[in-house]
Amino acid sequence: MARQPTHATRPNPEKNPRRAPTAAGQRDAAVNRIASHNYFLLEKFEAGVVLSGTEVKSVRAGRANLKDAYGLVKDDELWLLNCHIGPYEHGNIFNHAPLRTRKLLMHKAEIRKLIGKTLHKGLTLIPVRLYFKKGKVKVELALAKGKQLWDKRETERRRTADKEAREAVARGRKGH
Repeated sequence: MARQPTHATRPNPEKNPRRAPTAAGQRDAAVNRIASHNYFLLEKFEAGVVLSGTEVKSVRAGRANLKDAYGLVKDDELWLLNCHIGPYEHGNIFNHAPLRTRKLLMHKAEIRKLIGKTLHKGLTLIPVRLYFKKGKVKVELALAKGKQLWDKRETERRRTADKEAREAVARGRKGH
């Protein structure tokens, strides 16, 4: 005879409902919006970031900036340069330097693949976004080729034309 449960079971609630969306991994901690304007983003890779404790707390607070950052492969290791993570507000003398060079974690095979691709003329590694995944800080790197001024203008023209076409279709639907 099967044993009857003594209490009703409930579905598991979310781990911490009051946790900030950035820390919970629902929203990006930092996004490099200008990257798609200045570069053709060809291929994207995910890498872990080696951070100190106060850096992680600053990223959770949304104090990271990827605007001028770039990736560099040196001695079979991947590095993130010029990524600004502001000092932690409640940090003490052990607070971190905001613009320090940070090591990125990827598999050796992926790093070798990146070495081969970045040796091509004009290709570079640009961080596109910084986010949390299972409690760890990750960065999405894009293999990018720089845009010329006329490329930027053409992209803007195309974007404007697409927007106008969408608006015209919406007006057409609304009229019927």
